[in-house]
Amino acid sequence: MTRLAVEASGVIALRMTKLMLGGKRAARREARLMVSEKIDAAAKATASLMGGASAEQIISQYQRLVTANARRLRKMGTGGTAKKSRRRRK
Repeated sequence: MTRLAVEASGVIALRMTKLMLGGKRAARREARLMVSEKIDAAAKATASLMGGASAEQIISQYQRLVTANARRLRKMGTGGTAKKSRRRRK
């Protein structure tokens, strides 16, 4: 659970950076994605809980999602979001 807390705070920091520095379109896209992911994760956790999942199993689901977000956001920070410049044809 400590790993989840530490990694989640890292994702929050990466997302805040993206929202501040990512430009208007990228910031809006990230904000929409963040909200939809939270809704989806809550629905999945609720369904799992109703299906008899343990707290440990639900935390594990969240951990996988947080880890995936951390990887995606770190990759974007290393040039994954940079616009490719188009070369003019002569």
